[in-house]
Amino acid sequence: MNARDAMRMWLSQHARAAISALGQLRRKPGGSLMTTAAIGIALALPAAFLLVMDNIESAMSGWDGTPRASVFLALETPPDRQAATAERIAALDGIQEVTLISPAEALAEFQATAGMDETLALLDANPLPAVVEARLRGRLDTANTERLMNRLQALPHVEEIRLDQAWMQRLDALLDLGNRTIAIIALLLGLTVVLVIGNTIRLDIENRRSEIEITKLIGATDAFIRRPFLYTGVWYGLAGGLLSGVILIIGILAVSAPARRLATLYQSAFQPTGPGVSGILTLLTAGLLLGLFGAWLAVGRHLAAIEPQ
Repeated sequence: MNARDAMRMWLSQHARAAISALGQLRRKPGGSLMTTAAIGIALALPAAFLLVMDNIESAMSGWDGTPRASVFLALETPPDRQAATAERIAALDGIQEVTLISPAEALAEFQATAGMDETLALLDANPLPAVVEARLRGRLDTANTERLMNRLQALPHVEEIRLDQAWMQRLDALLDLGNRTIAIIALLLGLTVVLVIGNTIRLDIENRRSEIEITKLIGATDAFIRRPFLYTGVWYGLAGGLLSGVILIIGILAVSAPARRLATLYQSAFQPTGPGVSGILTLLTAGLLLGLFGAWLAVGRHLAAIEPQ
């Protein structure tokens, strides 16, 4: 027998084992569906969390990523000093650009947004200070941010500074915590998939104990007997991965309309995204590998204990 014939025979044996395993699943549709559902839900949960995190990061990407500092000047600062302070702020390292908002411009903007024209008309003087909106050069680490804030605070006529990077740092920390938590959940649910498939294969081995003993009596090797059970695990994993993808797609379709409505209220073009082709392929691959691993553990442990009497 040459190498080509040997390869053809090897592929034929694996094809028969895969078809035989699929036939075994079709003979018990109730149990197969329950096992597939358990696997699909276990795979869908961490994938859904990851999808949520990806959509949150996608929504954040609409922001240009550069924090801004609002530098409030003292009320009595004259216009020429306001302009001079803005120029000094623009010259600092770490500042990309600045915009000076005069007290009159600030009051006009407040009137346009607050709708309190009559109330503001009763005031004797403009209570709003001049503000220098400073756009920073990218996200700074904590040390550089504190150093820049101290330099801004040391400038004359500066009354107060508000930095919008703090909430971004908190959000980044929350996203990092979320990703680590998802990794732990995925590990635990992956172990659950392995145990579910392993227990299912163990029951199949016990139910076919007599068949296995007879097969061994006529000279079948452990590898020959093991092969259909391994393909059973593969089929379970693939079916569970496909089901998890369907669950994710249905979930995205269910929340896409409210998400778009919320994004519109915030004047954002954000659109929630689903797992996509790559995500579905990842779920199928994960299901296949977990199914194969679970079946391999179960078969390796229980098949050796069965010997013809």
